[in-house]
Amino acid sequence: MPPFRMPRKVILALFWGGLLLLIVSAWRRDDLPPAESLEASLRRDPDQLETQAAPFRTTVGDVVYTVTPRYHYDLTGLVVSMHDTDAWWDSAHVQWHDKLNITDLCVIWGKNAATGAYARAAFSSSQYTCFWTYGANQGEAPFDALSISNNHLLTVDAAIARAVRGVRVGDQVHFSGYLAEYDHDAGFHFHRGTSTVRTDTGDHACETVFVEQFEVLRTGGGPWRALFWCALAMVIAGTIGWFAAPPKVAN
Repeated sequence: MPPFRMPRKVILALFWGGLLLLIVSAWRRDDLPPAESLEASLRRDPDQLETQAAPFRTTVGDVVYTVTPRYHYDLTGLVVSMHDTDAWWDSAHVQWHDKLNITDLCVIWGKNAATGAYARAAFSSSQYTCFWTYGANQGEAPFDALSISNNHLLTVDAAIARAVRGVRVGDQVHFSGYLAEYDHDAGFHFHRGTSTVRTDTGDHACETVFVEQFEVLRTGGGPWRALFWCALAMVIAGTIGWFAAPPKVAN
């Protein structure tokens, strides 16, 4: 019995249909969810409490860091932008010998979560900064510049690191730990501080958080994340099918 082979028309439809779906789903899989689908806890401001935690040392790779907790910190928010410090184009963390800061998460919470103003803003992240632009129509709730934060997340826990690196834009997350400063003397003295108030903006307004607990409350992206992998499978199947099909014979 001859092996089953898909007709070339079916193979082409599978490939081009999958490619189109792949492009669309790649574009849409980081869509931000509507305000009505946000967890109620996102409407709260972050909690910051005094701490008696003492400075401690920790080693990542061959670099020894001193971490100085400033306050206990607890935040629930919507990830609107992020930066992976392992990105190939990130030169700053390489130059700083900073292996403790694994990811930056730019999140909104509070008034922005309550009003849905974030849906009319555009967000992006650089190596250590979060940016946004906002355009509101007359009568709409304005974007609150004090209900967004860029968080430099620190951890030496492998499970927490995997969870943090698995986050995508559109996810609703909760994490807690310490607002902290850290430094090292690996060839030169490096020091990074942290904001300790929610009312600052611009340079030095980022929160540096040594994470002790991290969880994704709800993933974003709707059906597009699943469709992305489905589309990728279609493209691969179409490619394999094309090369496996017998060559056309001219009459």
